[in-house]
Amino acid sequence: MSLQLGEIVAALGGELHGDPQLRMAGVAPLESAQPDQLSFLSNPKYRQQLDASRAGCVIVGPAMREPALVRGACIVADDPYLYFARLTQLWKRSHARASGPAIHPTAVIDADAVIGAGVRIGAHCVVERGARIGEGTVLKSRVTISEDCVLGARCIVHPGVVIGADGFGFAPAPGGRYEKIEQLGAVRIGDDVEIGANTCIDRGALADTVIEDGVKLDNQIQVGHNCRIGRHTVVSGCTGIAGSATIGAHCMIGGAAMILGHLTIADGVHISAGSFVARSIAKPGLYTGIFPIDDNAAWEKNAATLKQLHTLRDRIKALEKRT
Repeated sequence: MSLQLGEIVAALGGELHGDPQLRMAGVAPLESAQPDQLSFLSNPKYRQQLDASRAGCVIVGPAMREPALVRGACIVADDPYLYFARLTQLWKRSHARASGPAIHPTAVIDADAVIGAGVRIGAHCVVERGARIGEGTVLKSRVTISEDCVLGARCIVHPGVVIGADGFGFAPAPGGRYEKIEQLGAVRIGDDVEIGANTCIDRGALADTVIEDGVKLDNQIQVGHNCRIGRHTVVSGCTGIAGSATIGAHCMIGGAAMILGHLTIADGVHISAGSFVARSIAKPGLYTGIFPIDDNAAWEKNAATLKQLHTLRDRIKALEKRT
């Protein structure tokens, strides 16, 4: 199956330079694209890949119009990456396979759950008592929606996700034991949220855990109880967010970040991958908390120096007082 360049531009816009009858059989990266495939270039620093590419057509920005015209067909778009994203959606719609049943026969759905119009529920999913799922939401295989949890419309929940497991709450008891704190809240998820495979979002202890509209969560993320993640925030894989943390809107959290509980991150904050966030962040911007990797001998020396910083600080303060 293929699409003509003219069909693509008619659906998505953009400025086509080339034969509108030319058919594209697929979408591929610049370095591996073939003459019957379409690719994109969003960053001018990869111009060298454009020169070497065999792609039949390339999506480029206005600044790269002339180099692209030299090599063949191109579609000029204000934002090539966004255009590419919409192209992938068009391609998937155009090449969609026939759908099976809306609810897989192995799914288990409590009679008290509320399922909206157009919802699709995959194999071995579990939807418990009192759960509500908004219209057009898709649950892939092995998803668990625990009791009283709410998903909005048009969400995509990937395999293995657990929404509404108990939060991690225990009170110390005599004899060194721990007494369980029952988690009486739920999880409320807004519209157009996507949740990656094997991510877990814990239910609240008293109030609900809240994921606002448009949030995108990657694979294997832990969201602790009573967290709140603001609208259109993106969180990359293997991030851990401890209980009662509040993350603002339009944030970007890099992979394997660690965010302590009971802190607040403002709107528009970007956290670098692997960072450890131990305090609240009140202003938007890019934040990094990483001790750079090094050969082990040098790393140990640097770590030892860091341990002496407080004594060096005290000595400097003492010298400043003398002067």
